[in-house]
Amino acid sequence: MANQGKNKSAEEALREVREFIEAHGGIVKKEQFDELDVDYRRILEFVEDGSLVRVKNGYYSDRMDRFTEEELIARLFPDARLCMDSALYAYGYISRRPFGWHLAVDKNTSKSRFKMDYPKVIPYYTEPEALLIGSARCEIRGHEYQIYDRERVICDCLKYESKMDREVFKEAVQAYIKDESKDISALMEYARERRVVKKVQSLIGVWL
Repeated sequence: MANQGKNKSAEEALREVREFIEAHGGIVKKEQFDELDVDYRRILEFVEDGSLVRVKNGYYSDRMDRFTEEELIARLFPDARLCMDSALYAYGYISRRPFGWHLAVDKNTSKSRFKMDYPKVIPYYTEPEALLIGSARCEIRGHEYQIYDRERVICDCLKYESKMDREVFKEAVQAYIKDESKDISALMEYARERRVVKKVQSLIGVWL
């Protein structure tokens, strides 16, 4: 079988690879190519000549214009959670779309997963037990994501205030204060977990 794969013409091999990618929803992991009778060196040659696209390390497609940013993030990082600016934007707490996708991930996750040119990913490496606190789900443009709930997001903003854009931080806090669906008991519970009780009391408590 291996020799047979080597003897295929480039056109035959490329057609087979493209059909395989199509059958698997447009993105294929490197390991999945083992199912094909095509030498992996051919795959690399196709990437080199532009016939295929390396989406990121270990993931391939026939073209990038078939995917939106939202779909790529949903498919490539199903274990991650939208956090910080990305979660704030999803909840409508900030008006400006963030530069890049802010994703909370297990700190033991391989950092090479996030080395990609498009879309821009900003990972937040998190302790496994902290990763689960306030985890929820949401849908954006037809794609489902894991996300932190409003209270967890606000507590994280308070925790990492010094790393945030000042205007984004102020806009987010004010939007949360005005949000009729906020849950103050949950906010205080997360505040204890995230060690920001005093900040919650001083920055948010006075408005409640």
